[in-house]
Amino acid sequence: MSIVTVQLGQCGNQIGFEVFDALFSDSHCSQGLCSKRENEAYQASCKERFFSEEENGVPIARAVLVDMEPKVINQTLSKAAHSGRWKYGQHSCFCQKQGSGNNWAYGYSVHGPRHEESITNLIQKEVEKCDSLNGFFIIMSMAGGTGSGLGAFVTQNLQDQYSNSLKMNQIIWPYGTGEVIVQNYNSILTLSHLYRSSDALLVHENDAVHKICAKLMNIKQISFRDINQVLAHQLGSVFQPTYSGEGSFHYRRNPLGDLMENLVPHPEFKMLGVRNIPQMSENSLAYSTFTWAGLLKHLRQMLISNAKMEEGIDWQVRPPLSGLPTLGKMSLNKEFHFNTSIANLVILRGKEVHSAELGAFKDPALYTSWLEPVHAFSVWKTQRAFSKYEKSAALVSNSQFLVKPLDMIVGKAWNMFASKAYIHQYTKFGIEEEDFLDSFTLLEQVIASYCNLGF
Repeated sequence: MSIVTVQLGQCGNQIGFEVFDALFSDSHCSQGLCSKRENEAYQASCKERFFSEEENGVPIARAVLVDMEPKVINQTLSKAAHSGRWKYGQHSCFCQKQGSGNNWAYGYSVHGPRHEESITNLIQKEVEKCDSLNGFFIIMSMAGGTGSGLGAFVTQNLQDQYSNSLKMNQIIWPYGTGEVIVQNYNSILTLSHLYRSSDALLVHENDAVHKICAKLMNIKQISFRDINQVLAHQLGSVFQPTYSGEGSFHYRRNPLGDLMENLVPHPEFKMLGVRNIPQMSENSLAYSTFTWAGLLKHLRQMLISNAKMEEGIDWQVRPPLSGLPTLGKMSLNKEFHFNTSIANLVILRGKEVHSAELGAFKDPALYTSWLEPVHAFSVWKTQRAFSKYEKSAALVSNSQFLVKPLDMIVGKAWNMFASKAYIHQYTKFGIEEEDFLDSFTLLEQVIASYCNLGF
């Protein structure tokens, strides 16, 4: 089954390119751990998901590119074409001459309705190329104008037009010390609208990915491309093919549906995060060896202590004793220790994958009391290695990991709103004070729901 990717704004288009490049590179590199036949099956499964018919022998990404300024789209199309390995479709992009000036309301209320038909037609053409549509993967920022405002509008439109198809939004959480004064307004409007129209939000925090580049990849001068390549690696580790079941050598055909089924058991809880292990520079990898026991011990501690990478894990955090709450009603102002989960998915790739022991992830203390570990924990495997790692694990988690950053963004936005700062920039494009209040109400409910997981 195929996934149609919608790349929105500068952020979405730059990340989208790196994602397709990572997927293609991984599926076409030879893997000695697997037979030729298995490598070919893996490659075919990846192609069915993310690439359509070839043009002059070059696969075409199943993607629609949207931005309100042409510069980034032109660069993205050019980079893909020059790679010579894959490319975007000739008529798969939409751009204009004027951006949204970091104004969410302009992207949502002006660009969205004005260009709805053109964007809808492009997506429709891409859908028609799929033998079987699995759903939509929408890549966008959370705090800008076009990516977030237009992104929320397009997602809402997809929900209206393709109500039976799954929608997953991959959103980039802004730096805590952002440069856009209204980024907290934009963020709460984005999140509240996506919560109503998307099936799952896969969140990456800029600050966390920046740290991975600095601490794990040893990059001295970190560029957006470095950050986007780390993101692409993490997304590839989730979306590349895995076996459909224990002991099976057939690849999973319904990746988005299986993800949602395993990780989003209730529409109140749809925030997902990704952690990868190992993740390091090529230079460090040459001197490193890994065991499944060591990798999974670190990954579990990253989960329960809410660490985004293996460096700096707090090993003092332990699961709570049964029956004791992990997070009190006032604890947002205190140190937030144990990270309670609703559901977790571990994806294992590489050598001796069937020998990996995952019992520690089935501990009921890791999960909310209303879901049994047998329903809350899933594992996907393939003995085909991913990227340059002989053994690697990805964890996709629906947990309390975003409670603090979300509470912080809502608090900052509320403080600005209370003094009516910058509200006129939104009201002049049709977003009223009531829309802000609706957003605050919805997100405060989300925070409360996640806080109560530990009870």
